[in-house]
Amino acid sequence: MIQAVFIEGLIYGIMVLGVFITFRILDFPDLTVDGSFPMGAAVMAVCLVSGIAPLWGLSLALLCGAAAGAVTALLHTGLKIPNLLAGILTMTMLYSVNLRIMGNKSNISLIKTDSVVKNVEKLFPGLPDGAAALILFIIIVLAIKLLLDLFFHTDMGLALGALGSNEQMIISQGMNPNHLKIIGVSLSNALVALSGAFAAQYMGYADVNLGQGIVVAGLASVMIGEFLIKSNNIMALTARVILGSIAYKAVMYAGRKYGYYVGLTPNDLKLITGVLIIFLIALSGFKKRGKNA
Repeated sequence: MIQAVFIEGLIYGIMVLGVFITFRILDFPDLTVDGSFPMGAAVMAVCLVSGIAPLWGLSLALLCGAAAGAVTALLHTGLKIPNLLAGILTMTMLYSVNLRIMGNKSNISLIKTDSVVKNVEKLFPGLPDGAAALILFIIIVLAIKLLLDLFFHTDMGLALGALGSNEQMIISQGMNPNHLKIIGVSLSNALVALSGAFAAQYMGYADVNLGQGIVVAGLASVMIGEFLIKSNNIMALTARVILGSIAYKAVMYAGRKYGYYVGLTPNDLKLITGVLIIFLIALSGFKKRGKNA
């Protein structure tokens, strides 16, 4: 089970990186995540069932997630809809879009189809169960982290980082903040959809409700990571996001395994998540007050 915690933590860590980009870097509370995550899973599932190569499925999931993010950003920048409401609108519309993608089915099984995870396990049959998947996702997540670190050292990446802190400075530099928001939100949801595509392959199914509460889980993971590592360096920031995702999955695992001692059931996991976020926000507030004092 500990191995499964690490695998799930790494898979969802890709999603948390996306949440980190919008919530922390862009200061853009984006609820599109709850729709783009199952969209990635739906696109991947349909591709695998249709016999399309898994790599093409991952690419399509990435593009569809970016398109979903672009819609939210355009609603906000073009129609001046508040960012929170724009995300809610896109998330709501994506529920129907995802059902359409899945052929009006709420669930697609991938048990009998090939996937990236299954193909890697076939290449290394001598490894223990789950070991090949763990190695695969360690490599994938490290590669994504490295690419993000490099991106945020480019001029565009630095501009995105500055946008969330001081939009007026971006304007004074002759850059269009609306274009940067579209790029940032699209990148975020592309990562979220990619995470959904990997999650569907690992779990063996895609479900239209797969993204329910994902943004809350992502935010909890980001906040846990902020307590694990204190730094403003982008390499440390992305590392702590991934570690926060693994720690969050460990907390959820502990809640499922030991929660019955205090009367908790799997139905209470969302309650645990909410209480955890409230606790972290309160703890952060106490720390700030202590520093000011």
